[in-house]
Amino acid sequence: MSETFDVVVIGSGPGGYYAAIRCAQKRATVAIIEKAETGGTCLNCGCVPSKALLASAEVLLQAKNAGDLGVDIPMVSPNWVKMQQRKDAIVAGFRKGLSGLLQANKIKMFAGTAIISSPKAVVVKTQTGQIEINATKGIIIATGSVPVEIPAFPFDGQTVISSTEALSLQAIPASMVIVGGGIIGCELACVYAAVGTKVTIVEALERIINTEDKWVSQILEREFKKLGITVLTSQKVTAVDKTNNSAKVILQSGQAIEAEKVLVAVGRRAVCDKQTIDNLKLQTNGPVIKANDRMQTSVPGVYVIGDVVGTTYLAHGAFAEAEVAAENVTGGNSKMGDYSLIPRAVYTFPEIASVGKSEDRCAKDGIEVAVGRGFFKANGRSIAHNETTGEIRVVREKSSDKILGVTMVGARVTEFIAAARLIIGSTEKFNAVSFPHPTVSEVLKEAWEDAFGLSVHQPPRQI
Repeated sequence: MSETFDVVVIGSGPGGYYAAIRCAQKRATVAIIEKAETGGTCLNCGCVPSKALLASAEVLLQAKNAGDLGVDIPMVSPNWVKMQQRKDAIVAGFRKGLSGLLQANKIKMFAGTAIISSPKAVVVKTQTGQIEINATKGIIIATGSVPVEIPAFPFDGQTVISSTEALSLQAIPASMVIVGGGIIGCELACVYAAVGTKVTIVEALERIINTEDKWVSQILEREFKKLGITVLTSQKVTAVDKTNNSAKVILQSGQAIEAEKVLVAVGRRAVCDKQTIDNLKLQTNGPVIKANDRMQTSVPGVYVIGDVVGTTYLAHGAFAEAEVAAENVTGGNSKMGDYSLIPRAVYTFPEIASVGKSEDRCAKDGIEVAVGRGFFKANGRSIAHNETTGEIRVVREKSSDKILGVTMVGARVTEFIAAARLIIGSTEKFNAVSFPHPTVSEVLKEAWEDAFGLSVHQPPRQI
């Protein structure tokens, strides 16, 4: 049995479904092949379920601190079963909605494992047999990634777990060691600390969230301490000795930590089908498939997007690459822009968001900059809501006055980092832009003004 389409997309995660819909909007006939659940990692065991649990955890912490705002709540406790049910319902709702959206765009779904046999043909292995799907215009690979496993203590799904299992534990563990202080480890640390788990993060590098500037890590470590999270940096886990219901985590220093669960969150690796790579002789870059700025692989007509490219490991990064691939596979000529302009977001307590060049990056590139700062503790709306932790920094290139980067740490900063993106590269005068008062967004203007040494609400300083 065989079927023919203009474009065949492998994977229905953020990059895959986005590319498929864009192709369909350009009047191409499209097929998606998915070996697991519609929506990929982001929807089923990543972005969406983690944010659902983080939302519940945030409400729990707000309720515990409600007395600070003059609201007395006598008893506050997590209902883990309901938190899980709510999370599962949100995921199921989005999955159903996405399936309907694909159907509305006349995109045909195939359930099975895809192997590309040639630049124009894909073999799909299903539960009942095998189907050949032909692509007249091209193929887009969007096969995503999976959690990285440490060989010395592999996942067992019970005691040593990945982020996938961590999102669906049957009960709240009394204690948890998180191996890895990156985005995933820190977000899940916030969830479990909020519901009462004794959390210890072990990070091999000298600081957590090392992809951002040092001051960001310092604020986060300070706030984690308030949440009861222990952070051990410059430490490596050498072994995990498991018993029936717990484990002993052995560090390189010789320290041993008892924990009910050990969450390994040291990153994700691209899922690249070896047979496909061999069949097409695709060029790879280590564990990922190599692509140019048109998202074209080394084989004409075969494109690659998302985690399998290893660029951003962000859903919205995959969206951006999907736009380019969809344009090009249907006859256009689009290119990816500056990856630093894709915002970075971490949904910890407090949140972290950044876009453009960081202070550290500018220093490494030899760019002379001035850095403006705005503080939530001086913002009326933030004080009113008892959310005064953190700050915003705006990086200005001295020679051109262009804004090169913005980094934010604070409550819900992920919601307005996109607005900060609009001032990157700009030389527009900040006093020509009006921010509503009182809003939290005014902290961005304060930092923007301060990058020129002209903040109204801060003491004068030389820049």
